[in-house]
Amino acid sequence: MPVQPPELPAIMKVAEGYGLGLSDADVASFAPMVHGVLASWDAVEELHARTAPTAPDRAWTRPEDADNPLNAWYVTCNVTEGGEGPLAGRTVAVKDNTAVAGVPMMNGSATLQGFVPTRDATIVSRMLAAGATITGKAVCEDLCFSGGSHTARTGPVRNPWDLTRTTGGSSSGSAALVASGAVDIATGGDQGGSIRMPASFSGIVGHKPTHGLVPYTGAFPIEQTIDHVGPMTRTVADAALVLNVIAGPDGHDPRQPNDLVPDDYVGALARSAEGLRVGVVSEGFGHPGSEPDVDEAVRAAVDTLREAGLTADDVSIPWHLHGLKIWDVISIEGAAAQMVDANGYGMNWPGLYDPELIEFYGNKWRSDGSQFSETVKLVLLSGRYAINSYQGKHYAMARNLVPQLRAAYDEALSRYDVLVMPTTPIQASVIPAEDAPREEVIGRALEMVTNCAPLDVSGHPACSVPAGLANGLPTGMMIIGKRFDDATVLRVAHTYEQAVGGFPAPHAASVGSAG
Repeated sequence: MPVQPPELPAIMKVAEGYGLGLSDADVASFAPMVHGVLASWDAVEELHARTAPTAPDRAWTRPEDADNPLNAWYVTCNVTEGGEGPLAGRTVAVKDNTAVAGVPMMNGSATLQGFVPTRDATIVSRMLAAGATITGKAVCEDLCFSGGSHTARTGPVRNPWDLTRTTGGSSSGSAALVASGAVDIATGGDQGGSIRMPASFSGIVGHKPTHGLVPYTGAFPIEQTIDHVGPMTRTVADAALVLNVIAGPDGHDPRQPNDLVPDDYVGALARSAEGLRVGVVSEGFGHPGSEPDVDEAVRAAVDTLREAGLTADDVSIPWHLHGLKIWDVISIEGAAAQMVDANGYGMNWPGLYDPELIEFYGNKWRSDGSQFSETVKLVLLSGRYAINSYQGKHYAMARNLVPQLRAAYDEALSRYDVLVMPTTPIQASVIPAEDAPREEVIGRALEMVTNCAPLDVSGHPACSVPAGLANGLPTGMMIIGKRFDDATVLRVAHTYEQAVGGFPAPHAASVGSAG
């Protein structure tokens, strides 16, 4: 629709906001020039409409509670292109921050409720072309800003190992659906650990690819320097299979390097990992609040790698402990500026935008900011205060520290083929009560990010695999590799999986019972 030419008071409001010091006469002088310039906005809208896609007619439904015992489905559907390919016959749940055209996308939040994308995300179109059947959208946490599974507007997602406990987030529904066997494969997104943390808590494989290996196009952004999407699966072989399908440049995502050439990740699993060197990162263990059972399970998993023919030694990376603070500044100021103030996409980057989502979400959250989750409110209060007070200086400092953080991991990786540590320092905690105080709601959302978040900043590939059960619940071991050497990470993960004889699944009775 045509841009409405601003009245004089609207122009004056803009002038006052920037402190331009314009008089009424000045504003009246500028008005016709402003109106003339804005005619180009109408021309751009008309040109865009000529090639803008329309949503396909795809049937979907909101499942009944009885068909959704873990509250993990947002909507269900049956989308397939019916072709042959490496994913033929495989069922996929797509995290609900990622667009499936014609199917609602809520991103866990009232601020996006009612939005229907018009085009598939790149990873979705690639999986469909590979023969996959998308059977629904998996619930994710509110705007994906929680490592617990209790912030989605549709209610908490329950862990199939114990329905009173979190699956982890923000890819909460994806983890629950894979762990319970409801789907073969799910997609996840990861800005602070949101693939790996729910994988750890739910006893599945979660692979965060190297930043830029997999196009983020069509997934709701948080902060483009830390945005990742990747596979969540029961086995390492399936993670490699999915990565083969979704990795590689799409020409639309500036997060991807121009010379990117993905590996054959399935083929890599056939190569022996015997003799590879494992660095066990000392700073990944013994955090305040770490659970000894988790540290012991991961140490035992390292012993299994030794028995499988790899070498393993402790290595110290002091910068790992700085990584969370760097992530705090980047994710909080960056998300306040991009995810909220700039309606997800921001400006000044040469990627594929979603104009309809930008307008829908921007109008929705501005109509009632109280709809934001408690975690996003904390982001806005902290991030916007810092930006307003210090003009983004600390974001710039944090970004300038990233090369040093990355170099610290790279130095260790020059001596070892992979690094390992606990994915999460704790096991799945109890889901907060509906009337829990804000402090508990936010604490439970962020208590597990310590080891995962720094790797989103550095961009290294990192895969969580089950390290064994403790107290009847899963633990996770995170395997980290050189940037764009996802193949070696998956080789080591596969070797471990073969050595332990596969990963356990939750007992069927726990999935369908109430606790």
